[in-house]
Amino acid sequence: MQCFIYKSQKKDELYLYLDKLDDFSAVPDPLLNSLGRLVFVMELQLTLQRKLAREDVKKVMHSLQTKHFFVQMPPAFINLAINKTTGQLH
Repeated sequence: MQCFIYKSQKKDELYLYLDKLDDFSAVPDPLLNSLGRLVFVMELQLTLQRKLAREDVKKVMHSLQTKHFFVQMPPAFINLAINKTTGQLH
């Protein structure tokens, strides 16, 4: 599965994956606006065997197939959003 990755200029280490180059139509406007200016970073071929640094490739592929986009949050945001007692996201 081909994907196209964009970096948010507004939020460090926040990336948007799309299933089509420069096609932001599936991304809800409030989310798109919150990302700020997006800069194309790379095109990537995803397979179940491919390892991603911070994300589960199955989760990314599923989101691209169903929503046509995936947002990779910064690690600091993810750590703040995890309940230290239960380990669940808030």
